[in-house]
Amino acid sequence: MIRIRRVYEAPSPEDGLRVLVDRLWPRGLSKAEARIDVWLKDIAPSHELRRWFGHDSAKWEEFKARYYAELEARPEAVNTLLRHASEGPVTLLHAAKEPRFNNAAALSEYLAYKS
Repeated sequence: MIRIRRVYEAPSPEDGLRVLVDRLWPRGLSKAEARIDVWLKDIAPSHELRRWFGHDSAKWEEFKARYYAELEARPEAVNTLLRHASEGPVTLLHAAKEPRFNNAAALSEYLAYKS
């Protein structure tokens, strides 16, 4: 089972493995507060793609297509995450304010397709 949560939300016992899927560390959040188990920077969108997208819902489908192409080029990061998900609950953590149009949501869709 894969869940998505904003990293600024309080951790929950149901989270299982907490995986930060952003390339940058969340602003204003200490490592102790975040309670992140794994930080997979390599699975996050490139800086260029992240800047281009800017959480603009009009660019969502194109963002996902570009992001999925980047993920296809990083099979080891994807396989690491799929392996963790096969072992128990995984929560993808992101810092975006936008709840629907963010890299964790796109990644969750991609992983569902790959598994």
